[in-house]
Formats: sequence, C-alpha cells, structure tokens
Amino acid sequence: MAKRSGKSLVVVESPAKARTIANILGNQFDIKASVGHVRDLPKRELGVDVEAEFAPRYVVPPEKRKAVKDIKDAAAKAAAVYLATDPDREGEAIAWHLVEAAGLKGVPHRRVVFHEITPESVRRAFDKPREIDMQLVDAQQARRILDRLMGYRLSPFLWKKVRRGLSAGRVQSVALRLLVERERDVQGFVAQEYWTIEAELEKEGAAPGFRAKLAGYAARKQKVEIPNETEAERLGALLRSAGYRVLSVQKKRQARKPAAPFITSTLQQEASRRLNLSARQTMAIAQQLYEGLALGPEGEVGLITYMRTDSTHAAESAKREARSYIADRFGKEFLPASPREYRKKVKGAQEAHEAIRPTSIRREPDAVRRYLKPEQYRLYSLIWERMLASQMADALYDVVTVEIEARPETGGDVFLLRATNSQMAFAGYRQLYVEGRDEDEEEAEGKKPLPELAEGDPLRLMELFPEQHFTEPPPRFTEATLVKALEEKGIGRPSTYAPILATIQERHYAEKDGRQLRPTDLGMVVNDLLVEHFPNFVDVDFTAAMEQELDDIAQGARPWQPVVHHFYRPLEEALSAASEAPAVHQETEEKCDACGRPMVIRWGRRGRFLSCSGFPECRNSKPLEGEEAAAREPEPTDEKCDECGAPMVIRTGRFGRFLACSRYPECRGRKPLQTKTGVACPVCGGDIVEKRSRKGRFFYGCASYPKCNFTVWSRPLATPCPRCGGLLTVEKESRAKCNQCSWRGEVPEEAVASTSPRG
Repeated sequence: MAKRSGKSLVVVESPAKARTIANILGNQFDIKASVGHVRDLPKRELGVDVEAEFAPRYVVPPEKRKAVKDIKDAAAKAAAVYLATDPDREGEAIAWHLVEAAGLKGVPHRRVVFHEITPESVRRAFDKPREIDMQLVDAQQARRILDRLMGYRLSPFLWKKVRRGLSAGRVQSVALRLLVERERDVQGFVAQEYWTIEAELEKEGAAPGFRAKLAGYAARKQKVEIPNETEAERLGALLRSAGYRVLSVQKKRQARKPAAPFITSTLQQEASRRLNLSARQTMAIAQQLYEGLALGPEGEVGLITYMRTDSTHAAESAKREARSYIADRFGKEFLPASPREYRKKVKGAQEAHEAIRPTSIRREPDAVRRYLKPEQYRLYSLIWERMLASQMADALYDVVTVEIEARPETGGDVFLLRATNSQMAFAGYRQLYVEGRDEDEEEAEGKKPLPELAEGDPLRLMELFPEQHFTEPPPRFTEATLVKALEEKGIGRPSTYAPILATIQERHYAEKDGRQLRPTDLGMVVNDLLVEHFPNFVDVDFTAAMEQELDDIAQGARPWQPVVHHFYRPLEEALSAASEAPAVHQETEEKCDACGRPMVIRWGRRGRFLSCSGFPECRNSKPLEGEEAAAREPEPTDEKCDECGAPMVIRTGRFGRFLACSRYPECRGRKPLQTKTGVACPVCGGDIVEKRSRKGRFFYGCASYPKCNFTVWSRPLATPCPRCGGLLTVEKESRAKCNQCSWRGEVPEEAVASTSPRG
C-alpha cells in the first residue's frame, strides 16, 4: 500500500482551473485535472440496459485512462481527496464518476463547491465540505439516458426514411420545431394594408410645431381604422377642415429599472446582440474567464463567477462592493436607497446559485485589458458593466402626453389626436450601460420636446402626413431570441442552450442568414416527419414537463427510473407504429432511363436528387436539374463591391461559389465567399472563415486578413483546449489537437463547432 503524504488531493476539470486554485491553496495541496468527464455511455452502442431498470453502462474512454490513472495514483498517497468540480448537476456527476472510475470509495473523499474562484470563496468551501449529492447525480444520469434513448432510437428511423447521417434529439428537435413553425408563419403571412395620419400642429407664438398622431374618436374612445388610401383621403379632408384644441396635458416622472445581472440565457442573448457572438462562442470565452487567466503579478485569477446558472441572485458582499464603487466613481446620487435584489422567474431556477458577475468589481476591465484576448476583454466588460448597472439608481424620464381634439367644421365625430414625448431627466444606470434590443423591439424615447401646452390652448394645423403601411410577419428567430423562447417555455437548461444551437446548425437543419436562423429544406423535412410520427416527443409542453420531472429528481421528489420508463415506453410504441411509414420522397413524371419505372426525388448528403422508384433493385440516379439551376441563380447578399460599392451576389463557378458584383459585366469586382466557422481568431478575436487555396485546398483563416494573417489547415473547434485554453482543431475524424500546446485527444460530443458545410 502506498504511503500517504501529508498533502490532500484536489481534483478539478481543467488545467486552467487547476492553476488558478493552486495559486490560492498553495503547496499544501496536490491539484489534478480530470480534463472534463472521465466516464460516459459508450459511443457506438446504446449503453443502457432497458430490461434492467435502464441501468447505464459507463466506460472510461481511451484518451481519459491516463488522467484516471494519475488521479488514482495520487489519491492512494493523499491524506484526503477533495472533488472540486463545477457547481451544477454536471459537475456533481463528474465528481461521482471520478469516485467510481478512480476507485476512490476506499479513500477519504469529500465534495467542495464554490461559484467563484476567489481566495474567500474557495477557502470557505474547503471549510464546509460535504458528501456527493446523489439526487443531483441521478437527475443528470436521467437526462443523459433520456437523450441517449431518444437519439439512438429516432436517428436510425431518420436514416431509413430520409438519409443516413441525420440525428434527432430530445431538446434539439423541439428547438427545430419552433424554427420551422415560425418559418411557416413567415411564409404564409399575408400583409394587410393600413394607414396612419400625423398632423403637424403649432401653438401660436410657440414655433416650431410638433406632430400628433390620429388616435381615435374623442367621444367614443374608439380607435380609428384606416384600411386604405380612400379612407385616408376622406379622413384627411375632415381633418383639414377641423379646428384643433388641447384637451389635456399629462406630465409624469417615469423610472426605468436596470436589468438583473446575467444568467446563462441572458448572457448569450446580450453577447449575440452586442458582440455578435454565437452562444457557443460566448460560453467558451466565459469558461476561460471563470477558470482563471494570468494577470501578470497576480498570477492566475478567476475573473467571473460560474457561467452556467439560472439565478439572478448576487452575494451580499458583491452588492456591497458594487455600491461602494458606484459611490466613489459616479457619486451617491447614482445609488438606490438600498441594495437591489433580483428574483428570476425561470422554471426550476436554483436560487441558491449566483448570477454571472465579476469576482471583484474593483477589477476594472481596462485594468486587465492588456492580459486578455480581445474577445475575453469584450465579454468581461459586458459582464462587469451589467453587474455594476444592476445596483445603480433608476433612470428617470419626464413623460408628457398631450391629447388634442380635432372638430370638423361640418360637424359629426370629433377626432382625438395624441402626442407623447419622453426626455431623460436623470441617466442613472444608463450612464454606464444600456441593454441591447432584439430586431423586433423599439426604443420608446421621444425625439424632441413638446412645446409648453395647457388645456384649452387653440392649435393651428400646418400639414397632414398620411402614410401607408403593411403589417409585417413575425420576425424569424435569431440565436438570442431562440434562447429566450426556449427559456420562457421551460425547454432545456443553462448548460444545454449552446449545444442545442450548435447541433441544429451542424446537422444543417438550420442556417444563419445574417443574424436570423432559417430552417433548411432538410430541417423542414426532418421536422415534419418527427411531428407526424412522434408528436408528443417534439411537443413543447411535453418536453417542458420532462424538464420539470428532471428537476423533481434533483430535489429528491421522485426516483429517476420511473421518469425514464414514463418516457421510453410511449417512444417504443410510436417507433413500432412508424416503422412501416414510407421513405420520404417526392413523385415525379420522369421515367427511369434504365428500367422505365417512375423517378422520385430523394435526399442525399449533397441535397436532393432523382432516383429510381425501384431502388434498391434499380440503382439509377441523376442530379435534379431544378436544384442545379437554383444553385446557379445569383443569391443577394449584404456585401458591397470594393470597386464600385454596388451590392454583391453569390454566384457558382467551376471552383464553387464566390462573391461577384451585381453589376457584372459592367463591373467585374469579385472576391471569395467566406463561410464563417463560428470560432474566434486566437490572435485578434475576429471571425475565422473557411478559405480556398489556389490549388483548391480548403483552409481556415482570419476574416481580418491582411491585418491579421492567422491561418490553420484543419477545421477549428469553438471549445477551447482543456489544458491551456488555446484553439483546438480537428486532427482526424474524431480526434483534436491544440495549436498552442501538445494536447491531443478525442473531440467531445459537445465540442463540435458549427463550421464547414463539409462537417
């Protein structure tokens, strides 16, 4: 038996986190990193014994065997073992897997939990170690088993009915359904014409004038409907003949409260709106900030609290520090009377957790900027500003609403017009931070003040401004608004949003058009097939109820096996009923050149093609002409030609697609079509895009070339290196390597970025 040393062993997930904790604990502890999960279900088989109460069969992947052995050997000599994995269900499960895989049951071991890697928080956690919480472990096991059962049962169904290589997921399929249903709402939308009328009015001696909008009828309190130009002209004639008088003036002071500190979903939304980062990029950068970065003389420092959370609660010490900083920098008038407390109304929110915030408000972004990469600095600044603003005073606005009557000289109905204006009286939190808005949201602040008006003041009509409008379809989802919708509907949890978005794009079920997410034809076919044969399993309410049951497991309200059983039996019944469903294809009138049978349109890895309906007896196939023609049609883009400034379009040539000037042949401006990988450049923080060499070989480089000349030949991954935080690239099919250190290993399922269309 190995002789035990006086040191205790601390096990964390990543080398970066290990370095930061070692900087705090000193040489009295031996720190080891598991580099993520050490056990999981086997990759190429179900790994769940359905007949034995869904017992999982876990294996240690080959690339993790050395890490497990190192931990086991170190534990055999340690006085005690502390499992300091992340403070959520995933981290709890990793701690349990470490005990099982490294044989720690016979070794004194305890669990320590902290939400920020600071000396105070870490030492406090070590002062109060606890046992592994098996309720949290069971909740994570149940989720993993449910996801495996659905994926392994439904994916082969899609292979048979559509094409090989497709996948279905318990949560990703619901997200896809939301995208498809929204797309159909957009495509089926019929615009309705309507008109508005504004009047420019003037009070005598109070030039310039101001505008008021026709709102309704003064007596009936009824809105005026203006469906067409004829009605607009009729109302305009009455308004031109009318006399105008102020009916009422209402003035009030309105307060706007700051937004709560970030939780996972709101951080992803705001980083998308403000920094144009994908959810996956946001979480990868936040992980680096949490685990710790080298800040010169300070050494490794954790800059933010744990980034997978659904709680807006902030520690009292953090609020005190923020209030002290606000008073020093902005003045006491920017402080509310008491610290603000936020309670986020998210289904299953764990209020014992903390919001995402800086570990110290006194660590200003500009003070650490020289130690951070550009993308780290931008995200840290966003988190720092949001937390500080959340404890600042309200912004105050003076809001004036004026109601005006227009009395036509011919008699009849008296019209009501309304003018509203909002002017900032005190900046409050907006001195520092203004929350981003989605594309369908508008800022309500007025443009210019209204003149001083009083009830009964006569007004003179200067001009009418009738304007035609058309109703607009609901906006397509962006990554930000899809995460918001998933959260509101109780679908997924903080750790799942980024993988959901990455997966539906990686599988080519959806693609980005600017910032919007559009389902592809393949995504719509897959969704329709799942909705037809497995309606419950891609239903929003059903999936939200499953999430609630998983939360019940975590809280000890129910055992996990019945929850899985409740899900699995109906799935097997639905699969049995759907097994005889025909493969997805579209009939055509074309005949097979080989056997004369009708040709049908099927799906392949490169899109749709014509295939003999007698397959597999007859294997004749050929390209679909319509698809080729569509590929040749120029696609509009937002890019501008460098030579003439005209819009550029996407064209297809012998070497693939490229950007060409829309004025061709008058202008022959062209440039390569850059396919974004969703991965940030490690040098400058710009986008890494797919490029093609003169010899036709694909490679990846910074979109800011020639300002930044970073390039790699292998496909980059959004998840950073588990050892040094550097850029990972694909080495082989399922292997990855780091471009900054010697790390090599298997690509985790959650590490695959939404990159090249060739996958």
